[in-house]
Amino acid sequence: MTNTATDTVKLRIGTRGSPLALAQAYEVRDLLAKAHAELSGENDIEIVVISTVADRVTDRALSEIGGKGLFTKEIDEAQLKGEIDIAVHCIKDVPTLLPDGIAMPVIMPREDVRDAFISVKYKNFADMPAGSVVGTASLRRQAMVLNKYPHLKVETFRGNVQTRLRKLEDGEADATLLAMAGLNRLGHPEIATHVIAEDDMLPAVGQGAIGLAIRAGDEKVATWLAPLHCHETDLRITAERAALRALDGSCKTPIAALAELDANGTMRLRVAIVRPDGSEWLNTERVLENPDIAGADKIGADAGNELKERGGPDFILA
Repeated sequence: MTNTATDTVKLRIGTRGSPLALAQAYEVRDLLAKAHAELSGENDIEIVVISTVADRVTDRALSEIGGKGLFTKEIDEAQLKGEIDIAVHCIKDVPTLLPDGIAMPVIMPREDVRDAFISVKYKNFADMPAGSVVGTASLRRQAMVLNKYPHLKVETFRGNVQTRLRKLEDGEADATLLAMAGLNRLGHPEIATHVIAEDDMLPAVGQGAIGLAIRAGDEKVATWLAPLHCHETDLRITAERAALRALDGSCKTPIAALAELDANGTMRLRVAIVRPDGSEWLNTERVLENPDIAGADKIGADAGNELKERGGPDFILA
């Protein structure tokens, strides 16, 4: 953990140390400084970098070392110890059940939810000859690629954006997949060779959304954060995470979900589960008019339970 605190610090923001995580933390800092004069001083807000297991162990799939909670565990611990006041998380990395003593009152406006195809050799999946390798650490992406393009191979491919691009240049894979949201936040959308439509690759639960966690009951910090909250994104994330929770989602089962609101405010929720080898893909959908948080949670749980029943115990891996 990097801590350069001064006596004037009023708020500490905890984050992982990757370029993307830091970009997100700086965005939160700047928005808070803009929203509150008392936080606009040069030393009022401190960024605290925290190393997580997921950052330190990059040669294995997350499912082999403990799952998505490895992106948040050390940050949660620092928060509960009072070492940080706010944690900035990618929602897709956050377990469906938060630790005791942690709350997430703010969901920020959502970025692009789509996945990006990146290659120095090919324009898209259709251009890739049989046996070409797609490198990705996401079981969801691996399973969907195998389902739609069974002539391709997939390999576990972890690391930040820069690391993956270097691996592509070195020929360790012929293509990789990243979230467009991350590329946009880094200011490099041009890295994407091709942007994949949601209909072709349904996103991960919460993809493109950032959640701000605090210690439960910290009303002062919650009040500071309130202007950063997006109700529409919160509705969408609530539905998606309810489906994930019903499916007992882990890093061992490829699960995807996307909730969207149309111009009339009607919510459409799509949820999918895929066998890890790509051999079977199950979908379901729900529509909800005039959604509220309770209603979004209900249709998400309903959709997740339907797929859990249809897939059976051998489909959903704990």
